[in-house]
Amino acid sequence: MISPHPVVSLDDVCVTFRTGHGAARREVRAMSHVSFDVAPGKTLGLVGESGSGKSTTGMVVLGLQRPDSGSVRFDGAPMARSLRSRAGRMQAVLQHPRWAIDPRSTVLGAVLEPLLVHERRTRACEQRALSMLEQVGLTEAFASRRPHQLSGGQLQRVSVARALVTHPSFIVFDEAVSALDVSVQAQILNLIQDLQAEHGFAALFISHDLAAVRYIAHDVAVMRSGEIVEHAPTDVFYEMPTHPYSRQLFQELTS
Repeated sequence: MISPHPVVSLDDVCVTFRTGHGAARREVRAMSHVSFDVAPGKTLGLVGESGSGKSTTGMVVLGLQRPDSGSVRFDGAPMARSLRSRAGRMQAVLQHPRWAIDPRSTVLGAVLEPLLVHERRTRACEQRALSMLEQVGLTEAFASRRPHQLSGGQLQRVSVARALVTHPSFIVFDEAVSALDVSVQAQILNLIQDLQAEHGFAALFISHDLAAVRYIAHDVAVMRSGEIVEHAPTDVFYEMPTHPYSRQLFQELTS
């Protein structure tokens, strides 16, 4: 049954970081009155230049950064402060899988790790992890390999499998394809689309790559200096962006 409410909802969220000391002390507004919803089974693409506040937004929706003001709701309820209470229900796939996966772990161990937060290791758990590896296109032969034995694209498939093995309702993809070759990017984007259609998770796809966002997102939000300056369905946005900054991003893409 489809949930009647957004999986994630931000309402007027502000986040300010304070840096320096004494006369050099200053405040940096990373998020300024940010509001958006992400519906079940849908992907919101969040685009903007480096330093625009995209990754801070990802941290906020995952509950890893508390806002100074505004509210964050997850599955229709206020975001719980306890990370353990939502373990497995929210996941992330990051830009560099080699940073996120223990180099000493096997592929099977890496995919099993999120399951072991609440469960002990059993054969059933292992079968669930192996099944997830198969769903991302990696055979059981990969289970005993170490990260250094895999290509970047294969490692990102492991990251996707690890994110999905707990059947989360929400996943943040933070520059998840930007470190990959163009041909491999397309494979991972297709994989994410297929898995979303099968599992129904909602997603925030953070990227500076407008082409990747166009391919995968149902809606697009453009972020600049901590603010959402434009938010529209993908087909509407790419037909005619309305904000000058959005048009500037388009010019940079096509130049």
